[in-house]
Amino acid sequence: MNHLGIERLKTGSGSCELQMTVRAEHLNFNGTVHGGAIFSLADSAFGLASNSHGILSAGIDAHMTYQAAALKGEVLTATASEVSRSRKIAVYRIEVTNQAGEIVAGFTGTVYRTGKPNYKVAED
Repeated sequence: MNHLGIERLKTGSGSCELQMTVRAEHLNFNGTVHGGAIFSLADSAFGLASNSHGILSAGIDAHMTYQAAALKGEVLTATASEVSRSRKIAVYRIEVTNQAGEIVAGFTGTVYRTGKPNYKVAED
């Protein structure tokens, strides 16, 4: 995710934490962060967390709510955690916060767990 400036802080079993400093190219016409940039940050954390168990998982549903605007220069952190996991389905919650710890957005995603090995699991 180099083109978006997303950095991985940590990845664990069913969890992930990513960070992005808001740049000019992340802004919308109102001068605040475009929702798509925030969604990309959360979705990236979702993908890493859901594939951390070594089983290839594919997103089948995602929902995002936006609670606050973010501005250029702010540091956004996406923290993903596993809500539930069965043999075929898993649900993850991702919270996006700014550097003051205020919630900017919330993301909930569901994956289908294929049962196939995931050999490209990213590690810290």
